[in-house]
Amino acid sequence: MASKMTLRVHLLVLQALIVFLVTLATGIVAGAFQEQALREAYKDRMQAVAQSIAALPPVLAAFDDPDPAEAIQPIAEVIREASDLAYVVVSDADGIRYSHPNPDRIGEMVSTDPSIPLSGEVFVGTQTGTLGTSWRVKVPIRDDDGAVIGAASVGILESDLHKEFTANLTWLISAMLAAAVLGVFGSAWVTSVIRRRIYRLEPHQIAALVQNQETTLHRLSEGVITVNRAGRITLANDAAARLLETDAQDLEDAAADEVLDEQLLAVLRDGEDAGRPVIVGSHVLVARSTGSRHDGVDVEATLLLRDHTELHDVVHRVEAADAIIAFRQRFGLPKGLSAETLDRVSAALAARPEASATEIGEDLHISRVSARRYLEHLASSGQAIRTLDYSTKGRPSTRYRPRGTI
Repeated sequence: MASKMTLRVHLLVLQALIVFLVTLATGIVAGAFQEQALREAYKDRMQAVAQSIAALPPVLAAFDDPDPAEAIQPIAEVIREASDLAYVVVSDADGIRYSHPNPDRIGEMVSTDPSIPLSGEVFVGTQTGTLGTSWRVKVPIRDDDGAVIGAASVGILESDLHKEFTANLTWLISAMLAAAVLGVFGSAWVTSVIRRRIYRLEPHQIAALVQNQETTLHRLSEGVITVNRAGRITLANDAAARLLETDAQDLEDAAADEVLDEQLLAVLRDGEDAGRPVIVGSHVLVARSTGSRHDGVDVEATLLLRDHTELHDVVHRVEAADAIIAFRQRFGLPKGLSAETLDRVSAALAARPEASATEIGEDLHISRVSARRYLEHLASSGQAIRTLDYSTKGRPSTRYRPRGTI
């Protein structure tokens, strides 16, 4: 049963689905790359801010003050606001804060492990502190001798990072929607082109045409060969392969001048409506063609081959029989009669005024039947006259008498 959905709808739905899936996958990958790029951008910014704080002379000098927070806190806040970060925290070697967005937290122990920056390494990662979960960078603060005297930690809240990422998704989603719409319109155009190429036929109609073509071509007694403009065979049925005494597979996509002899190539090239007799191997064929050239331009051509071998043999037999009959008629001797016996019968008949086949047979010592055949030949050729004798009992007897001089 044919599907209720037309080929046009099938193609449009499938292509639209492909466009949707590809656009969605591209959007997901692009979103992942965008988030990664956003995190990398903030990491570079935070590292630059943290390292600049760790190297500021006022910050380093404040570590020797009785109250370092008094000098460091204002500097840290200015830098935090200028760099649009969630916090800038400076702590000493014991982890005691000298700055914090919430001044009440100054002088307290940092809420996360400071061991990595205090060991002289840089830490980059996500941790949960007093302000919440944040993407942060921690760098060591060194004095003039290179000894670690504290740590600078800067970061941005994951919630703020997510909001910025979501805000940036607007243009990405818009681009995805625009791509999907363009893809659907493109799919509709491709569907229209494909439909025109297949003459707006539905799949079940195409299948029926192909089945009919296959059935027709392979059941035909005539050979059918189609050659394209390049001179290569695009179609050959079983009858063509049989008449050319080759395999159908050898004909497919073969060059016509390699598998067809000169006579067939001439018919194919010149075209032949009425049919031209051609001898191919043991077959006598009648070849017709539409012609492979039109106004000097190569075109697709079809060659039709009909086997006349049996008809040719019959004609030859008839011609031979006609020749034999003509020969016999020319010399006046039907099959089975000899000239010597005919002369003897003629002489025996001439010696009598009239005679029957029995009497001639007795005179020549041949059978009545043989004598009658020769007498009948003389009568049919006008050399004797045939009469019926009703004086005998029963069936009338046939008697023969010569006509003039024999």
